[in-house]
Amino acid sequence: MHKTLRALPSLDFLRGFEAAGRRSSFTLAAEELFLTQSALSRQIKALEAALGVALFERRHRALTLTAKGAAFHRAVTETLETLAGAAESARSATRTPGVTLSTTVSFASLWIIPRLERLRVRHPEIEVYVSADDRVLDLRRGDVDIAVRYLPDAAAPDGAIRLFGERMLPVVSPRVLERRDAPLRNPADLAHHVLLHLDDPEGRTPWLDWRSWLASNGEPGLKPAGSYRFRLYDQVIQAAVAGQGVALGRIPMLAEHLRDGRLVAPLPKRYDSARGYFALTAPRAADRSDVQQFLRWLIDEAAQETLDVQAKKTSRKHASKRPATRLRRR
Repeated sequence: MHKTLRALPSLDFLRGFEAAGRRSSFTLAAEELFLTQSALSRQIKALEAALGVALFERRHRALTLTAKGAAFHRAVTETLETLAGAAESARSATRTPGVTLSTTVSFASLWIIPRLERLRVRHPEIEVYVSADDRVLDLRRGDVDIAVRYLPDAAAPDGAIRLFGERMLPVVSPRVLERRDAPLRNPADLAHHVLLHLDDPEGRTPWLDWRSWLASNGEPGLKPAGSYRFRLYDQVIQAAVAGQGVALGRIPMLAEHLRDGRLVAPLPKRYDSARGYFALTAPRAADRSDVQQFLRWLIDEAAQETLDVQAKKTSRKHASKRPATRLRRR
């Protein structure tokens, strides 16, 4: 390998630098790249150390590129776009036609895939490639047509369409509730159960942390009967369906599981996430009819999910107001 190529900084560092310079924020850039703010900050510091120059001026509540940083940012942006264009050209020769959807592994397996049959009924002519990857891909580059991302409202880019928000509540297999020695009627009862955790060493999903949920529900010191940890959220849910413990459920991602009875939500306590699911369309694909049809289907599915949730809330509200029926003794 040529020594000049060996001296190149890590591509991940360059992607982080490009995003931070474009967003003028480590926090927003980290959100875009599914990193923690501290992880991205470490990448930038390592890049500055490797180059021997300061790339950013860090001021109170402000982040700006230095003169050398701005020049390097222009070069990096141009180079990444050239690489992305070359990759697109290489792929286009063998890529089959259709809509390419990018989203997380969990959202693909738990929400998108169970609904693809309805897409086939509505648009049998549309071919779909689901690219499930927890990395965030730049829609200005590569071959992704539509992306569904889980973001804070403030971090959603221009043109993003909000599909729905998300609620968190404990979920469990109905088989687990059949155990008379382990009731589950209130948060304190979780001491009799195994808790299923999403392993998140970098703290990217604090809203899915059992410690936070227990503290917010009056049981900060609760010790469960046991714990299992998993790398991916869909693995957490597979374990819950198998009756191996209680998981923190994400609604509406698990709406189908609750509807068909694979999981139940025995505790009324829940909380709403400050994030939502957003659909973004690649600028180069926005005018394609198959992309527009798929996006319309996605929006309609999300709207129906919201209506179903609202109907369920209304049904529970009316049921709670209904007077109890008393049995007469004969």
